[in-house]
Amino acid sequence: MSPLGHTASATGTLTESITGMTTTTRIHALLEKHRTLLFPGVYDALSAKLVEQAGFPLTFISGYSVAASYLGLPDFGYLTQTEVVAATRRVCASVSIPIIIDADTGYGNALNVIRTVNELIEAGAAGMFLEDQIWPKRCGHMKGKRVIPIEEHVQKIRAAVDARRNRDFFIVARTDARQVTGLDDAIRRCRRYREAGADALFVEGPRSVEELATIARELPPPLVANMLEGGVTPLLTKEELESIGFQLIVCPLTALYASVKAMQEIFGLLKTAGTTRAAMDRLLPFQQFHDIIDLDGYYALDERYRTHDDTPGSS
Repeated sequence: MSPLGHTASATGTLTESITGMTTTTRIHALLEKHRTLLFPGVYDALSAKLVEQAGFPLTFISGYSVAASYLGLPDFGYLTQTEVVAATRRVCASVSIPIIIDADTGYGNALNVIRTVNELIEAGAAGMFLEDQIWPKRCGHMKGKRVIPIEEHVQKIRAAVDARRNRDFFIVARTDARQVTGLDDAIRRCRRYREAGADALFVEGPRSVEELATIARELPPPLVANMLEGGVTPLLTKEELESIGFQLIVCPLTALYASVKAMQEIFGLLKTAGTTRAAMDRLLPFQQFHDIIDLDGYYALDERYRTHDDTPGSS
């Protein structure tokens, strides 16, 4: 076996992306169909099911959200590659829409990036974000970030592209240089990352509409805009970002923040009132939740393989 990964044939039909590159990835096909993609981030199989059922064509596994939900820790470089790959495998198995993974820095040098790409592809991922922070990284909207030398990340992007080979995997090069060395350096870095083979570019942390417009003017599409509630970048609509020149619009923490707020409120009510009896309108009904996870389908599957000796229980 090649050290770059397992032999695999390309999947999908050859298409011409909006950048003019011949590709085979599901994400390029979605870009051709929709031109602009808005997608929320998830952190487990249930949140991914809800995104799919809401009609979004793809989703994103947020490292920030996985660190918070899986470890109860901030996005401070605590997540390991093994933990991210395990989350990827579980979530990708639960839905049919493609999923892009927040792979942080690739968890090491260029050789580690090769392993990360192979592991994510085998887990079912449709793509990855690969950033140029020094490890341990931290959320792009937190203070105290540092970035690696540009040539080092160029080599990591090249390693990711080589490891992908002709497989269905979309590589987003992310730079956190805006808040470290300035917007001009972030743009310069992204140009080099594109030359190294990245499919899309992501400047994290622009601080104004004017900076977003500069990014869109100076860099080739497809471009990522990160709409993080409470972050340093202004929250814009899909239509506003599309008009500026962005094609991939991710809302990575919307699900996490919404679910945590709902749980905080209902736990507080339960603690003070001793029951949720007066707040049933704030809870999903029993049967509706079962519809989300297709309980009836599993009842039918169970019945298909039931033997005459089985004695079903009742509830």
